[in-house]
Amino acid sequence: MLGVTDSALEDVPFLRQQSRTQRFTLGSPKAFRVSPDGARVLFLRSATGADPRHSLWSFDLATGEETKLVDAAELVSGEEDLPPEERARRERARETGGGVVAFGVDDAFTVVTFTLSGKLYTLDLASGETRVLVDGSVIDPRPNPAGTHVAYVRERRLRVVELASGDDRVLAGEDGEDVTWGLAEFIAGEEMDRTRGYWWAPDGRSLIVERVDNGPVPRWTIGDPANPQQPANVVAYPSAGSPNAEVSLAVFGLDGSRVDVARGDWEYLATVHWSAGGQPLLAVQPRDQKQLAVLELDPADGSLNELHVETDEHWVELVHGLPAWTADGRLVVESAADGDHRLLVDGKPVTPQGMQLRAVVHVGEEVLFTASEDDPTQIHLYRTEGGEVRRLSTADGVHVGAGSAALTVLSSWSLEYSGPKVTVLRDGVEAGSISTATVDPEIVPNLTLLTLGERQLRAALVLPRGYEASEGRLPVLMDPYGGPHAQRVLQSRNAFLVPQWLADQGFAVLIVDGRGSPGRGPAWEKEIAGKLADVTLADQVDALHAAAARYPELDLDRVAIRGWSYGGYLSALAVLRRPDVFHAGVAGAPVTDWSLYDTHYTERYLGKPQDEPASYEHNSLIADAGELSRALLIVHGLADDNVFPAHALRLSSALLAKGRPHGFLPLAGATHMTPQAEEVAENLMRLQVDWIHRELAEAGKER
Repeated sequence: MLGVTDSALEDVPFLRQQSRTQRFTLGSPKAFRVSPDGARVLFLRSATGADPRHSLWSFDLATGEETKLVDAAELVSGEEDLPPEERARRERARETGGGVVAFGVDDAFTVVTFTLSGKLYTLDLASGETRVLVDGSVIDPRPNPAGTHVAYVRERRLRVVELASGDDRVLAGEDGEDVTWGLAEFIAGEEMDRTRGYWWAPDGRSLIVERVDNGPVPRWTIGDPANPQQPANVVAYPSAGSPNAEVSLAVFGLDGSRVDVARGDWEYLATVHWSAGGQPLLAVQPRDQKQLAVLELDPADGSLNELHVETDEHWVELVHGLPAWTADGRLVVESAADGDHRLLVDGKPVTPQGMQLRAVVHVGEEVLFTASEDDPTQIHLYRTEGGEVRRLSTADGVHVGAGSAALTVLSSWSLEYSGPKVTVLRDGVEAGSISTATVDPEIVPNLTLLTLGERQLRAALVLPRGYEASEGRLPVLMDPYGGPHAQRVLQSRNAFLVPQWLADQGFAVLIVDGRGSPGRGPAWEKEIAGKLADVTLADQVDALHAAAARYPELDLDRVAIRGWSYGGYLSALAVLRRPDVFHAGVAGAPVTDWSLYDTHYTERYLGKPQDEPASYEHNSLIADAGELSRALLIVHGLADDNVFPAHALRLSSALLAKGRPHGFLPLAGATHMTPQAEEVAENLMRLQVDWIHRELAEAGKER
């Protein structure tokens, strides 16, 4: 099934559907693992498009049958009781679902591990028996490749339990609240796409384990003003210019041996790779991120040998899935030395000029990866084939993959339908399909994809359904993210469901991906270096004017902008610095003072505040408070541990000190993820729309 209609949601307003279905993603199959014999695929999926509890399923390629192996609803009733570390991990990963949200499996597909409500469960794939192995507070359990032991984190220590005997012992740990073993540090999870803190050896007899000392990191406090009787949450937060956590590694054997890994002068551990193709690989960066070194680790003595180095005058991008060894021992890395993000195997470029590598999905005998070619609004899935590159996805859209080049799970999103279409390919040929249970809102966006201005900015214009130009000009609502490392303009219908709802409230909605967004090469991404505010705002303004020149129904006398996170920063920036263009802005969870944001992200673009104070002042918003002459509504979650509420509070205080009227809406208990409670999500959006309409009506009186 593809994009089903849930009868229970037929009379539910769109905004509540959007919240209940978690942006119409519930019911999508995910987290695919392919068996070594290519006979079946394990995956997670919720029962319906409105059920947040994910269960474990198996797909049999020979019969096409889907079997539920673990029913989360049967094992846990009611709300789950999650350890604090697991809540933090899910916040970093933006994981809003429940039930089984992750699982591990051994190489031979004999045992699966997962957690529910903090308990460690195992599933015997032969017998179907599920049992509780450890009762409570378990983080990230994974079996070794041999299927004999399971490692997991509990109370900041890495533990290993032997399945045959049940022997459970601490493998790596020490006293002290500041030190963890086996968990990724905050920066790794939030900025480096690494949520893992330990790695099994291919033979299952030893592990590389990360030690994190948060002692040097500043402590920041998150209180709950709505519940003052609750204790404040104190977290280690590495703000720009402050010390990072101290990260080191050690190799632990199941026999009790320990070898400490040599510690170079690197600041960041980007990733670790350990496969049968060669010795363990580390990817590390210095504090300024202008270099990425690939190091080979000798687990016998902890020594490191440098294999490959990438350098850049601004920063070196991290690519998910790299570095890695092929099955026959060739090193796979990314290089941008010739102006494109290219895949290198054994030192030789494999991808052609003009193709931008996005991520590496799997490295085995061949490499499975995603990339964009001449159109950054599309992402396709590719594989290497004897030194050549073959595209596996054929239709226009956004495609992601799992499995291997030999047996591939292809998830395809398109403008032609809602939700993903999931197919299984054997050597690139369709061998089956996995059903989805996502809700189809039955909305076809009134959408036009545009290429605007001299910089060929990719944009999307969404008009009210049924709108005719003869009905009169429309106020413009710009709805960007607008910052680096993210795109809004993609060929996926689901990307434009909320913009269409907004357009149907009487707006021409314009979404623009400017410089810094991925898919258009290193030079495009790095034009924002030191100039976040100038470049990203200029691209929004230029795109707006170019769109209005093409579509006269856009009323430039009534222009609003709204956004969340970087989009919130951009919205506040717009009304502060370009009041001649923007008449109202809604700034959701905005960064307002870059010295309050984290090290790895902020210093990549602006350097350290101690070294570049003028750059921080220019790119932040506080100093501009006295310039506000347009309507501004600030929205911020009071439990946000990514963009702390201090950002909104400092801007509001500065505006008040300058006598500048503005609105401030605090969201009690909300984190950086937008509110999920149906009534809050709906009312928050309606409040914004009503506020924007009122403010633009006032702006329209000025002409």
